[in-house]
Amino acid sequence: SFPAAIATGDVDLNCPHNCNNHNTHFFGTDKQIVRRGQAFNFYVNFQNREWDDSRDTISFTVETGLRPCESNGTKCNFSLGKWIDHSCWSACYKPHQKKCMNITLFPPTNACIGRHILNMHVTSCNRTYDRCLGDFYILFNPWCADDPVYMYNEAHRKEYVLNEQGMLYQGVHKYITSRPWHFGQFEDGILDICLKLLDMGANYHHDSNRESNWRNDPVHVSMVVNHMNNDYLQGAKPLSWNGSVPILQQWYKGRCRPVRYGDSASLASVMCTVMRCLGIPSRVVTNFYSPQRAENALVVNELFDCTGKTLRGKDSLWSYHCWNESWMARRDLNQCCGDWQCLDPTPLETGRGSICCGPTWVRSIKDGDLDLDYDGHHMFSRLNASCVGWLSQGSVSKTKLHYDTWPCGQYISTKCIGSDLREDITRAYKYELGMDQRLYLDSQEFEILIIRNINKHILFIVKVPTSLRSPFLSDAGIAMRLKMANCPVYGQDVCLQWVLENLRKEPKNLNFNLCAQVMTCNGCPLDQFWKDNMNVILGPREGKKHWSYLIHSCWSKVNTILKSSCVFHQLLGKPRVHATCTAEISFSNPLQENLRNCVLNLEGCGLFKEPTTIE
Repeated sequence: SFPAAIATGDVDLNCPHNCNNHNTHFFGTDKQIVRRGQAFNFYVNFQNREWDDSRDTISFTVETGLRPCESNGTKCNFSLGKWIDHSCWSACYKPHQKKCMNITLFPPTNACIGRHILNMHVTSCNRTYDRCLGDFYILFNPWCADDPVYMYNEAHRKEYVLNEQGMLYQGVHKYITSRPWHFGQFEDGILDICLKLLDMGANYHHDSNRESNWRNDPVHVSMVVNHMNNDYLQGAKPLSWNGSVPILQQWYKGRCRPVRYGDSASLASVMCTVMRCLGIPSRVVTNFYSPQRAENALVVNELFDCTGKTLRGKDSLWSYHCWNESWMARRDLNQCCGDWQCLDPTPLETGRGSICCGPTWVRSIKDGDLDLDYDGHHMFSRLNASCVGWLSQGSVSKTKLHYDTWPCGQYISTKCIGSDLREDITRAYKYELGMDQRLYLDSQEFEILIIRNINKHILFIVKVPTSLRSPFLSDAGIAMRLKMANCPVYGQDVCLQWVLENLRKEPKNLNFNLCAQVMTCNGCPLDQFWKDNMNVILGPREGKKHWSYLIHSCWSKVNTILKSSCVFHQLLGKPRVHATCTAEISFSNPLQENLRNCVLNLEGCGLFKEPTTIE
């Protein structure tokens, strides 16, 4: 009699074990989610007899995309062998138990990321049949030395790949504020949403073939994500977002229509979520004083009137701007080791339209090698542009007031590894200036001090007009410094301290015009709400201190948000996993006035199915 063809039985994909080994168990263990360049295994049971190498063979087909094709790397056929070949898709086996085989499958480091279908073809005793083993997901692997996204430090991998919590830094360089952000890259459904974003973004790729193998290259993947995550025109206020998950879910449920709107911080944070979800180490970076829409990439022009009021011009100097950094080895630049690459999903308006910069090698920005990268000159100008102040003297005439080479690219910040503290990474982008940074102001120059207040700023501009021939106070023999005597708190007056010094032997008679106006964080001047005049007489080589007070009632109409210290929460009862619990949330009014139209936003990872708003 002829031997019977072997019959396959149950297949155990061994998902929990594989997910733990591949650091993907944070997604859950009900799906097969693995990282390329690292083998995973599963078990195949046979119904009627033991496996026989002389009569039985198995081959596999792995497919991804809408139109899988071997020529572009989206389809691969390979046979079950005796050992693993790490240069390509391969599989090997060993006996496990009676009528059971342990199969090890290896996805190479150039495999395309995304959802794949695995089919098994069994040939036994001249009979062939197929068995679909279902789908599985492949991600980039920062734990694999052969993957371009490899990161050698485990603490760095935990922070930039596995950590779902982050901190965003905003404000101005002298008063940096922070707020938490929930990236949520391992939340239910986020992986499928991120892959859907790649599907939609395929049209943005330079290759017209949607099913090309660009998904195996982190550079091309990052370009697609960067160009997809950039609509911010109208809709919800940016500060209403506390995490990426609601934004991505709204985009997915809304049939991939843009979610509006987000500032640079939320755009960079959502991109960071997508990149970490796909396995690319990423972090959000904040740059303080960042030019946007500048006609001359290396010069930002600011326009003032004779009272010191900032006028709206064509150029814009944002008080802060966020982008994303992703870690990868740039094969297109012949890099053998990974390094940080800049990706800015916020559109930059240029004379040729809007663009999204990156990926740009951070070191190339520091060294000025601007011909190496995607839009490297735009990133360089944001960090090294000079600021020129002009005094408006009518509709067509203006006088140059000052030229400042230092305002842009200050205190570049990101979250520290393993803590919520801020790390200053300015030296990664810029060489330290080898000169004294003490400023001697122009006799008609404006000293600018910005106070952070939620999504708006209060801008204090101090003008020191004289009839001196020289445009600089240092030439005129006057040194001046201005600072806040106290940290501004909503509900309290703001105290400004002036330090004036006469460097000459003759007395000085100076007149100061002071004004304050609201500035948005993107450099848009609003109404002037306070101004004053002060006359100061300085004797020969005399120094004086003066104080100016901005009364709270002058700026109390600016919208604000209560500090977290004013909000209290307490759990009522002992919390238990998978059980409903009750919490009491209360807040106290720290101001000497009534608060109206208050809104309390509640959001918690694993605690609420969706964010809750209480008015």
